[in-house]
Amino acid sequence: MATTVHEPPKSPADCLPGQGSGNGGWRNLVPADGEMRRVKDYSPRPASTGIWVGLASITMTFAAFTSALVVRQGSPNADWRHIALPPVLYLNTFVIIASSVTLEIARRRVATFMGGLKDRVEKPARWLYATLLLGVLFVAGQTYAWLQLKAQGFGIATNVSYSFFYVLTVAHALHLLGGLGVWLKTLIRLRSRGAELIDVRLSIELCTVYWHFLLLIWLVMFALLLST
Repeated sequence: MATTVHEPPKSPADCLPGQGSGNGGWRNLVPADGEMRRVKDYSPRPASTGIWVGLASITMTFAAFTSALVVRQGSPNADWRHIALPPVLYLNTFVIIASSVTLEIARRRVATFMGGLKDRVEKPARWLYATLLLGVLFVAGQTYAWLQLKAQGFGIATNVSYSFFYVLTVAHALHLLGGLGVWLKTLIRLRSRGAELIDVRLSIELCTVYWHFLLLIWLVMFALLLST
């Protein structure tokens, strides 16, 4: 009587693509020749993913504040008052737009500098310093606007409209201060280790996205505050 030998059932790992790739057949995480550089080139950096998660969270926060302001302003209560915006906020709008422009110039110069065209472009540090200075000026202008309103008797508890003004502008300034902190750290790394480093370039790229986003948030907020 002949004996039939059945092939043992395959485990789930044996059915996955990439079997024999040097990683035990598990999703081809490691190439057969053991070079991880190829995989890393196609893997999204955690910082890149984190910045978009952070921007989504900030968007939801400001969207909640904005919708609450619009609903409260349209309520039948008669306690809403028009906000007379301090003139310095108009100058601040120009300052943050200028900082976004200098930052974009810095980002492009870093890309050119790291692309091997060092002899065709000046070092980008001066544009990063300009962005940092403009960011500090923006925060200083916001602080002056708060102090000016408080001196006129318009504090955060004066009226619900001024409460929304302080909450929105302070929240925006805090997020911008966080960006300034990252910029300062990037400038220190750039000054001490050079612009050729990949992590320095990535930091500048991500900070540029974050800064442009804060500019967009401010323009929307400023237009909203003008209409209140």
